Amino acid sequence: MPITDPAFSLGIEEEYLIVDPVTRELVADPPAGLLEACERILGSQVGPEFLRCQIEIGTPVCATIQDARRELGRLRSTIAQEARAHGCRIVAASTHPLSSWQPQKTSNKERYQQLRTDIGLPAERLLICALHIHVGIDDSDLRIDLMNQMRYFLPHLLALTTSSPFWEGRLTHLKSYRLSVFNELPRTGIPETFSGYRDYENHLAVLTDTGMIEDGTKLWWDIRLSARFPTLETRICDLPTRMEDSLTIAALCASLMRRLWRLKRQNARWRTYKTILLNENRWIAARYGMERGLIDFGRQERIPFADLMEEMIELVREDAQALGCLAEVENARDIIRRQPSADHQLRTYNAAVSAGASHHEALQAVVDWLIDETVVGVPMEAVAPA
Repeated sequence: MPITDPAFSLGIEEEYLIVDPVTRELVADPPAGLLEACERILGSQVGPEFLRCQIEIGTPVCATIQDARRELGRLRSTIAQEARAHGCRIVAASTHPLSSWQPQKTSNKERYQQLRTDIGLPAERLLICALHIHVGIDDSDLRIDLMNQMRYFLPHLLALTTSSPFWEGRLTHLKSYRLSVFNELPRTGIPETFSGYRDYENHLAVLTDTGMIEDGTKLWWDIRLSARFPTLETRICDLPTRMEDSLTIAALCASLMRRLWRLKRQNARWRTYKTILLNENRWIAARYGMERGLIDFGRQERIPFADLMEEMIELVREDAQALGCLAEVENARDIIRRQPSADHQLRTYNAAVSAGASHHEALQAVVDWLIDETVVGVPMEAVAPA
C-alpha cells in the first residue's frame, strides 16, 4: 500500500484564567453558569481545567490555518463574552501576576482528583496555562521520527511565547516561570529519542505494565505523540496573550514538520543533538526569552534570536507556502519587534511603579493589560469595552 502524504492538519488547545475585573484576582469559585453557558454554545470544545479558575478550549481538526483562525477566534470570543456576562474576565497568560495557588479549588473531574492524589503538592501548584498545538500525521513511525527532530526547535518556540514572568505577586526574573512549576511533575521536559514507534511502545509499556501510568496521556513531555489522536503535539509553549501569536506558533509547528518530512523523503534529516545541549537552550529561553539569543550547536556559538528566526522562516518558506500559512509564519518577525507577553507585562509593571504605583497596584495594571490584550484580534464586536 503506498504511503500517503501527511495531512499536517491543525488542532489548537488554549487554557485561560478567570479573573475578577475589580480585584484583578483569580476567581477561585466561578459562577456555575459560566461553564454551563460555554458548554451549551461550544459543546465538547470547552471544558474545565485542573483548577476551577481555569477554562480550556480546543479547536476541531482544522485543515488550514484559515480554519484554525476562524475556530480559535470563535472560541476565544465566546469564552470572553460569557465570562463578561457572568461578571468575570479571561486572561491568556501562563501565570497570574497576583494570585496564589493556595486558595484555588480543584475541578471535580475524576482525572484531576486522581492527579492530585498521585502527585501531591506539585499538582496542587499547577496554576499554569499553556498552548498545545496538534499536527495531524497518520503514520506512527513518522510521528516518532519527526518528534526526534523537532526537539531541536522547541526552545525557539518557547522563546516566542513567554508569558509568565510573575508568580504569586513576585518578580521571578524568568520570562517563563510556568516551565519551572511544570518541571516538578514527573515525565516532563524534552523527551528522549526513539528508534521507531515499536521502540516507543516498548518503553511506554514498561510504565503501564508496572502500574506507574495508565496510558500515554500521562507523558507530559514538551512534545509527544497524542494518546487520543493521530497527531504530534507540541506542548512547550507558554500561552500567548494575543490570538495571532498562537496562530503563528501553529503555523511554525506545521511548517517545520512538513520541512522535516521533506528531508526524510530526500534521505536526509535534521541533526539530532544530545538532550544536555537542548536543555541549555530550553533554560535560556525560559530565563531570558528572546533577550540573550540561543545556541547554534552547529556553529557552537550563541546567535541573536532575530537572526535565528530569519533562518527558520527561510528554512520553512516553501512548506509554509504549500500549507497556506506563510503570513502567519512571517508574523514571527512582528512578535520579535513588539516582544512577547512577558516583556510587555514587565514593561507595564515598571511603568506603573515609575509613575508612583505601589507594587500591588502595578501588578493590577499588568492584569488590566492582559485582560485587554487577550481579545486583541478576536471578533468581539458584540462586547462593550471594559
